[in-house]
Amino acid sequence: MSEDNLVYSTELGRIKPVPAKAERAKGDGIVRIQRQLSGRRGNPVCIISGLDLEESELKKIAAELKKRCACGGSCKKGNIEIQGDKRDLLKQLLEQRGFQVKFSGG
Repeated sequence: MSEDNLVYSTELGRIKPVPAKAERAKGDGIVRIQRQLSGRRGNPVCIISGLDLEESELKKIAAELKKRCACGGSCKKGNIEIQGDKRDLLKQLLEQRGFQVKFSGG
């Protein structure tokens, strides 16, 4: 640790600096839908990534997609996870909302 990273406090002496909050990476404007099986006991899950939206908007879109697909899912780390292999329906629904969608992976 170099001297420039240290902060001095009259009460506590030398303290460590608070790391800057990491921001989510910006997407390239393309929404990607990936089907994943590994680590899920053989059950397929569609992961939607590349939506450059706030967390509240992601949760609203995830709730709408779950209703339209009649399945479960969640919103984690800026991605939307939808249970089941519903890539074609998800692509259609996202394109209706004005997103450019591509399939990714296997």
